Amino acid sequence: MGAGGGSPPLPSAAQSPKTGAWRPRRMPAPGVLVALLALLAVSVSSAGVTRDPGQQRQAPRRLRRGWVWSQLVVPEEDPTPRVIGKLESDYSRWGYSIRYILSGEGAGDAFEIDEYSGEIRTCRKLDREEKAFYVLQAQAIERGTQEPVEPQSEFIIQVQDINDNPPLFQEEPYVCSIPEMSPKGTTVARVTATDADDPQQGNNARLLYSILQGEPYFSVEPKTGLIVTSWPSMDREARDQYQVVLEVKDMLGQSGAHSASTTVTVHLTDVNDNGPTFQHHLYTFGVREDAAVGTTVGRVKADDGDEGLNAMMNYTLQDLEESNTFTIQLDPDTQEGLVLLAKPLDYETKSRFVMAVEADNVVVDERFLSADEARDRATVKVFVEDVDEPPVFGADVYEWRVPESAGVGTEVGVVSARDTDTRNNPVRYSIERHSGIRKAFKIDPNNGSMTLSQPLDREASNWHNVTVVATETKQSYLFSAAVVFIKVLDVNDNAPALASDYRPYICEGTPAGELIQLLDAVDPDDPPEGHHFYFSMVPDAHINPNFTIRDHQDNTASIVSRRSTFTRKDRAHYLLPVVVADSGVPPLTSTSTLTVTVCGCSPAGHCPLGGAGVEARALSMGTSLKTLLGVLVCLATLSALSVLTLGVRRRRRRRRKQQEVSGMAEDVDGEDLELPDQVSQKVLRYGEPRAPGPQLASTPYISSPCSSPSSPPSVPLRPHPRRRDRKLRRAEVAASIRMSLRHSHLIGPEDEVFRQFIFDRLDEADRDPYAPPFDCLRTYAFEGAGSDAGSLSSLDSCGLADFGPEPPAGRPRPFVVPLTPWYGSEEDTF
Repeated sequence: MGAGGGSPPLPSAAQSPKTGAWRPRRMPAPGVLVALLALLAVSVSSAGVTRDPGQQRQAPRRLRRGWVWSQLVVPEEDPTPRVIGKLESDYSRWGYSIRYILSGEGAGDAFEIDEYSGEIRTCRKLDREEKAFYVLQAQAIERGTQEPVEPQSEFIIQVQDINDNPPLFQEEPYVCSIPEMSPKGTTVARVTATDADDPQQGNNARLLYSILQGEPYFSVEPKTGLIVTSWPSMDREARDQYQVVLEVKDMLGQSGAHSASTTVTVHLTDVNDNGPTFQHHLYTFGVREDAAVGTTVGRVKADDGDEGLNAMMNYTLQDLEESNTFTIQLDPDTQEGLVLLAKPLDYETKSRFVMAVEADNVVVDERFLSADEARDRATVKVFVEDVDEPPVFGADVYEWRVPESAGVGTEVGVVSARDTDTRNNPVRYSIERHSGIRKAFKIDPNNGSMTLSQPLDREASNWHNVTVVATETKQSYLFSAAVVFIKVLDVNDNAPALASDYRPYICEGTPAGELIQLLDAVDPDDPPEGHHFYFSMVPDAHINPNFTIRDHQDNTASIVSRRSTFTRKDRAHYLLPVVVADSGVPPLTSTSTLTVTVCGCSPAGHCPLGGAGVEARALSMGTSLKTLLGVLVCLATLSALSVLTLGVRRRRRRRRKQQEVSGMAEDVDGEDLELPDQVSQKVLRYGEPRAPGPQLASTPYISSPCSSPSSPPSVPLRPHPRRRDRKLRRAEVAASIRMSLRHSHLIGPEDEVFRQFIFDRLDEADRDPYAPPFDCLRTYAFEGAGSDAGSLSSLDSCGLADFGPEPPAGRPRPFVVPLTPWYGSEEDTF
């Protein structure tokens, strides 16, 4: 079995059934390759063959079959079914006993085979771009046995290409840009087209590019599709966009070729090749003379054909007269120059201004423009329009000073205003109605002098702000105002005073020289050199024996105690006048009386009541009524028990004393002691009991000539004080004496201080629990100024020795008694 196609036609021959030889056959269709399936057996027969006479005749011999396949080719896009080849087997000589079968790609769809004759036909038109070739298998089967008589063989049917596809452009649409003023030959873009036909089949897929629209500005390379500029220095300001139409053809543009076209949009980007140009060479503006600073006088505009950053420009104003009355600013939205007023105008002074304005590019590209070409100039004239203006003060703000002691009618200052217009109308002055201090000042309406209409007080208000109005008296009655600041100067018209309501207190037992209260002062006045206060006590002929004031020379002072024997029993409050003087001219003083309270302080020196001298405070208001009643009941019960207990104790003590006095009066000897003559009458007598007894023998008795005749002749001594109490008592007395006589050269026996000292000693003797229980005279002497003793004292007393041995009962004798319990000395005895 064999197939043929695409090979030269074979000559027709008859095949002998006995020999099995094959005959090539030409298919009836012209130009179509025919595949012949034949048994390729070549036998040499004597029939029709001339041999040499000497050659013997041989029997017929079957040759070996060979399988030769040629490729089958089918043109694409052929809609007519046609036979493209034939399969044939030499076993088919017995009729249609052989059945041919076709399988593989496209079998039954694109191709079919006649199972009896073996002819292969197309079923439909084929598209090479869809499938370029088909692989099929052929087989011959015995119909009766269904056994293959030939082995299965494979062959290929190729679809032959024709030019049935046009070229197509890729990546449409095409948009590109180049800078303006680009040189000739600048690459713009590259376009690419493709063709689906077979590039190996002739010129079907060979493309050729050409330009249909866009010349003479652009050209295209025919084979590559590269677009370039063919016109130099294209100007964007003249035309900023071009449409280039390209065409592409296959078959190298030959007849019958397919074609396609596309459009390429070319934009020209801007470069700075244009400088600014003013629309006018002369700009004229007018402005009122009362226009406020910052008013827009006019606008100038320079055109620039470029765009974006290349069109940005700066404006500068050159004042030819150098008055700097106007400035210019750039409006970023419109690229205009705004001429602004920089200074107030005055028509009467200057009514016309001439200036030059210049515009230049921010960015200059020297490849296209020079520095001079990137700028332009124009002239600006501004005319000032006359306006009827209000009066103008000589100053916007006036500042005057006046002492607070100035009297009513005193001139404070003068304001001045005038009408600057050519008419020069008269001006009338007044104080603004809404000014809060119109009553304090008045102004002359004609000359503007301001005077006081009532006294001033710097402490009430040290500054006054007055608004003065100047009004024209004719025509429009325009007015203007000026502010006058009046500072009131201080004079020393306020006396100083203590800074606060001081409530000093002193603790019981505080030593002399202790700080009690630190004082400070205030003064509403404000002297230029600052305050300086002087503290002192009220001038008096006598020195205060209790307190003194120590001036620190820094506007503060201290209250210091002068003695140490302050007790609440003696006196709970002391009045201390304090004099405070300032350093003004003239100096002023004030006197404040402080109340110094004697307080029973805690061990840390704190007065629980703050020196107020109040012994009890009210209960908290937040306490409930039941609690308050309970506390009151408890306090009342405790008070009743305390009073009852105290009464019982006092009664028992009184009864015991009466018994002791009555017992001692019977046993005491009335014989007086023999004392020296130089001892004054304050010396006491001591008598011993006549009758011995355990209790009376150890108890001394005293008698005094100071006692009345009706009093008992002798009384028992009080218990001897403890040594520690005696020492503390002596220290307090000594400190008090030293403080009182620190300036002893300034006082004498008749001085009030000396008398006060004597009265204090008497008061101490009356309150002293260790003093004798009767009146006695004590004599003191003034030792004089500059004494080595440095203090006042009573007459010297001799110390009393301890009691000697008890004399015999029948020989009573006088003996000395220690006077320490009454005079506070352990060494001086009689």
